[in-house]
Amino acid sequence: MSAPEFLYSRIWEEEPEPADPFLAQVCRCAGYDVYGEILNKASWIEYLFLLFRGERPSKVQSALLESLAIALANPGPRDPSVQAATSAGVGGSTMASRVMAAAAVGAGQLGGAHEVFHAMRIWENSGQSLESWVDSLNQPAGEFPVDIWPDMEHPAGFNPNASCCPTPVNQTLDRLAELAPDSNLAWLQQHREELESIADAPLSMTGVTAACLYDLGFTPSQGEALTLLFRLPGAIAHSLEAEQDGLSRYPFHHGLLILDDDPGPKNP
Repeated sequence: MSAPEFLYSRIWEEEPEPADPFLAQVCRCAGYDVYGEILNKASWIEYLFLLFRGERPSKVQSALLESLAIALANPGPRDPSVQAATSAGVGGSTMASRVMAAAAVGAGQLGGAHEVFHAMRIWENSGQSLESWVDSLNQPAGEFPVDIWPDMEHPAGFNPNASCCPTPVNQTLDRLAELAPDSNLAWLQQHREELESIADAPLSMTGVTAACLYDLGFTPSQGEALTLLFRLPGAIAHSLEAEQDGLSRYPFHHGLLILDDDPGPKNP
């Protein structure tokens, strides 16, 4: 018994169990047996690449995607998406609520996943042409078709509120460019200061992320989705920490909130 036609997928194929056609005996992703081959031979990053791209990554591609995932895994407690998850955690919200809070706040166009989408569109349109980048960075709102999102108010991939390019952004770009010396990442590293001058703003982590995901062959929509995914671990870790520490140690109330009936620290 084959899978019903309404379950058709180009990236996934299942063979049913002989004893129960509603259960899968073999699951294939892009032709590879997930539990018979991938589980024993591939890394999480390699499998993720296969799911999104439909092909095995090269060693360089795996290294690039893994390094980017590490760089994005924890935006830190200053980040609004992390603060959203932390607020949900300290308030005792469900885990699903924390994930949704982090994703919702981290989805935006100022340091968020949709900014990566726009930055990847700039790479599609401008490539390694500084002249094209001048046009794209000077007209951030008029570059793309109208959608439900408001117009961009700054050049995608650059931080309008920063006075310099942060060291972690430079370190991430250096590492990725080292892994792929003939890539757009390397071109971005070489021309970073020129592009910052054009944008009148320093390069941000979203700009590095967009260049890396574009080099890896992902579409802007795929890049947006991966950015959301990669940023979640840190947000959840901070929410769990806040849940354990309680309101009295919550950063926005520390030293200002005194509970008359404080039950004391939670047991580990």
